[in-house]
Amino acid sequence: MLKIENVNLFYGAIHALHDISFHVAPGEIVTLIGANGAGKTSILHAISSLIPYRDGEVIFSGKKLKKLPAYEIVNMGLAHVPEGRRVFGRMTVKENLDMGAYTRHDTKETHADMQRVFQHFPRLKERRGQLAGTLSGGEQQMLSIGRALMSRPKLLMMDEPSMGLSPILVSEIFSIIREINQEGTTVLLVEQNAHMALSVANRGYVLETGRVVLEGAAKALLNNSEVKRAYLGTA
Repeated sequence: MLKIENVNLFYGAIHALHDISFHVAPGEIVTLIGANGAGKTSILHAISSLIPYRDGEVIFSGKKLKKLPAYEIVNMGLAHVPEGRRVFGRMTVKENLDMGAYTRHDTKETHADMQRVFQHFPRLKERRGQLAGTLSGGEQQMLSIGRALMSRPKLLMMDEPSMGLSPILVSEIFSIIREINQEGTTVLLVEQNAHMALSVANRGYVLETGRVVLEGAAKALLNNSEVKRAYLGTA
């Protein structure tokens, strides 16, 4: 479904991504793990066309995405849940969800998708008339995921969904990620909480300073001594 081939990205003179290559197959949850500054967020920005990359290819459903505007990529079925939630704080929960469906014109199906979002996140239904900026951090994360789901994506990219959340909310968010995937949405997950990410993923890639240094089945990475020492806090 998604193929990244030898992507190099620069911020001025800083070479942030070095020949990054990986793939995501339909139906998978694939995670990118690594420390702050490893390049995880830059990869998602490159895929979404939010930051131009110098060379290499991003191919989604057989189509090269380079130089396509971000809204066209959303139209193709690729949605991005950004780091830091980025909800529209002065708009209500419902208005934020409506914004997620801005590319769609199938009113009946859009309404049905909103009801599905409310099934995943009952708290959003309770607060649908509330300004998004007044929600808790966990509720804003739910809204950010729900907003992306409103575009009915084939592939959902999520950037640090557990950031700043309590352990209980982290478990809840990851449980919902599993549900979304089981309903047929492929997931590319960027996450610092390596243990949680690898516990839900099929496969993973480990990044260090803009390079893929390790890849494999999620279970194998969970048991890898280098991964344990660097990211899981165990020997």
